[in-house]
Amino acid sequence: MLITLTINGKTTTAEIEDRTLLADFLRAPAQGCTSVHLGCEHGVCGACTVIMDGQIRRSCIALAAACDGASIVTLEGLAGDELTERLKASFVKNHGLQCGFCTPGMIISAREMITRNPAMEESELRQDMSGNLCRCTGFSGIVNAIKEAAEAHRRASQ
Repeated sequence: MLITLTINGKTTTAEIEDRTLLADFLRAPAQGCTSVHLGCEHGVCGACTVIMDGQIRRSCIALAAACDGASIVTLEGLAGDELTERLKASFVKNHGLQCGFCTPGMIISAREMITRNPAMEESELRQDMSGNLCRCTGFSGIVNAIKEAAEAHRRASQ
């Protein structure tokens, strides 16, 4: 099957098998989106989170064929984005990462959440991020990192 996707601003057409998952397609050497991680492969852990047509999606449960024509943004495509860079720095400062496996999905999800609601309460933050799992940090550093980045984003937006 032939599909066309716009990945991080670059249009790509490729021949794929019908059963190819979007995450596998993105991670292939031709696309090189190594920030897309496969954890649970059931859409539960959030390590495969991408932005598809402006909405966050789990790429491990999406068939690439079903995404034909879509615009996909991975963490690589957010390089230089002010909020993304702020989140990355805050994750480092607040010990919001350890092995780094969940970090790309966490940052994409947090970026979307902050963009949607920069003045969220901690309880809302925790609820919104509950779909992204981390086995290393205990989650406190992640919450602190997102809170700090959200506050800096609010100040910068005023």
